[in-house]
Amino acid sequence: MSTFNYPKICYTKDQKVFVYFYINQIRYRLYNGKRINSNIDPNSYPFDKRTKMANLLAAEIYKHIIKGGVLKEYRGQKLVTGNLSDKEIICNALKFKLNQNISKCYKTELKYAFNKLLFNMTNSSLTKDDVINTLRHYDNKSSYNSIRKNLNVIFNKALELGLKENPINEIKRCRVKSKLNKPLNDIPRILKELQSFNNNLYICCLMTYGCLLRPHREIRELTWDDFSKDLSYINLSGHRNKSGRNRIVPVPSYIRGILVKGDLNNNIFSGKPKPLNEDYFKTLWSRFKKESNVLKQGQTLYSFRHSGAIEIFKRTGSLTKLQKAMGHSSLNVSLTYLRGLEVAELKEEDMPMV
Repeated sequence: MSTFNYPKICYTKDQKVFVYFYINQIRYRLYNGKRINSNIDPNSYPFDKRTKMANLLAAEIYKHIIKGGVLKEYRGQKLVTGNLSDKEIICNALKFKLNQNISKCYKTELKYAFNKLLFNMTNSSLTKDDVINTLRHYDNKSSYNSIRKNLNVIFNKALELGLKENPINEIKRCRVKSKLNKPLNDIPRILKELQSFNNNLYICCLMTYGCLLRPHREIRELTWDDFSKDLSYINLSGHRNKSGRNRIVPVPSYIRGILVKGDLNNNIFSGKPKPLNEDYFKTLWSRFKKESNVLKQGQTLYSFRHSGAIEIFKRTGSLTKLQKAMGHSSLNVSLTYLRGLEVAELKEEDMPMV
């Protein structure tokens, strides 16, 4: 229990009454009981009754804090005294994650997982059974793993904010069969189709392949100021890409040749300071798939990035160069990426001879 003195009453120059007290030699004052979940509001009464109501508020505050009740900073989440419940800590962890520079889609996923957990929590304390009951509703292994992953992100932040343990550590992921991401075999032909369909989508796909940038954010949000004067490089700061690190990406000549530089502050696709909406390329790609005579099942907008990665690895044989080109945080990520693409590491001449 923090060092705490019994609250006292005082008035401001304009005759408003407040209750003040010290916790660990720091002064706090409350004009009403909102911060301790009390309805007492002395200043809503006539002046001659305010002292009486303020004394009641002082008693309520003392009782609340002595019994270990929670008191947070004014207009903040930082704890002054008391113990937050697991539910409150997890809620604060979610708020912290939502205030970070993450995508709108990821925020939606975190909120969805949090709400599902909240529905299944039997009380304010978090248990392993609460997590199990949340996950048991997902028969699809990928969905199960996705919810588990997002809950784990929230719990890990909650541990920093005071949660005693992460119950998800005892719950294993479902083993999912590897899915083969299909690269593109006839890129020139697909690009020709794209050029006829929509110029913006054509440039986006060309840059996804040639610059290995991610289409829905890194490319969509590009401004002319992100390019060097001769358009030979793209400079992205850490808050603009998934890795969180500054990136300098070369722009191949076949891309530079089709770019028409505009005002430095303008987006390269919208021609205005504001980029096009988040689903812009997703919507265009869905429409293109229906019309295309070349695309195969399982090929997506990201297949251009996959194909570019394979091309770099085959030509250089260097994982380090691939890691830098892809903007991966580590070599392990790049290795996982190549495994997902089923890049052959053995050649026929490497196999046993008879």
